[in-house]
Amino acid sequence: MKLNTRIIKQLDQPGRYADGKGLYLHIRTTGSRQWLLRTTVQNKRTDIGLGSLNFVSLAEAREKAIELLKQVKAGLDPLAERRREQSVPTFSESAQIVWEANLPTWKNKKHAKQWLSTLEEFAGPKIGEKKISDVTSAHILDVLTPIWTEKPETARRVRQRLKTVFDWAKASGFYVGDNPVDGVKTALPKQNVQPKHHTALPWQELPDFMSNLSERTGMSAQTLAFLILTVGRSGEVRGAQWSEIDGNDWIIPASRMKMKRDHRVPLSAPAQRIVQNMRGHSDSLLFPNANSEKPLSDMVFKALFKRMGYGSITAHGFRSTFRDWVADNDMAAREVAETSLAHQVGDDTERAYARSDILERRRVLIEQWATYALSKAS
Repeated sequence: MKLNTRIIKQLDQPGRYADGKGLYLHIRTTGSRQWLLRTTVQNKRTDIGLGSLNFVSLAEAREKAIELLKQVKAGLDPLAERRREQSVPTFSESAQIVWEANLPTWKNKKHAKQWLSTLEEFAGPKIGEKKISDVTSAHILDVLTPIWTEKPETARRVRQRLKTVFDWAKASGFYVGDNPVDGVKTALPKQNVQPKHHTALPWQELPDFMSNLSERTGMSAQTLAFLILTVGRSGEVRGAQWSEIDGNDWIIPASRMKMKRDHRVPLSAPAQRIVQNMRGHSDSLLFPNANSEKPLSDMVFKALFKRMGYGSITAHGFRSTFRDWVADNDMAAREVAETSLAHQVGDDTERAYARSDILERRRVLIEQWATYALSKAS
């Protein structure tokens, strides 16, 4: 005889009361009442709990039992599936795992901190507590839509970081199917974003700027002068090591280069004098922080520009100043200028055959650059 609400209310003795198809109401000696399904899973008799009578009605218990019996018939093990489901991390837990795994590979501490904080800020409130396996493209769209046109650069970073998390989830077996981030590509509106370029000093004004700079003897001024003369990137210059100086050249190792390969920089005579002036300040760094063996902060140039009355320019902009000077005055071939800036030239095939770093041609160009830059310096 099947159970019904009236019968259930009358039951008060411990035992198991059948409803049919393996569904039982189990009354324990403690008086608690639990639903369970007794079935055979992979040739083994198995009892599967369906929840307390206090929270699961008879109708709900029957629905759960039918669903589990369908899984058994399909050859699945409901208990194993339940254990797997319980082990699936939430999105926030997954992001934390991916962040911790990648942390040793990130040399930029600011980037490492922002990688996780952006996901916590923009994705956390919407999908943070969801099992990673339950997140769909609709959820991803819900995360990205509010910031896609309002904060385009941030939104693109969030999208890339979401994709990384779900790539990990798929590889770890926690996510089945296509990466849900890929599914929103065509659903998001087009971003109308103009590229932001670093504000550069016009090359015609460089001699006056260098004349002003030459009157300053501080570490930040010396570092900036070296940066301009070598047309290097800020991080490469501020992190320059004595071990990288090789005669009249500066060899930046691949580990510190944006393009991830060694880059040899010819040093002009003025750049070599700066190197000599820096001896004795540190055993490792060319341009150390005044209070430690750490490199100078990336903020020192901004403060220096402000003191000099050039608050609108950036250190990186001097690379554009150099490139404009070369082009406007026809100082060198394109590949010489681009290689001086440590830019890749040509496609993969062209680079495969062009293996020379045209060092001597660059040496001539960088000496001409120094001569022009310091033409008004005292």
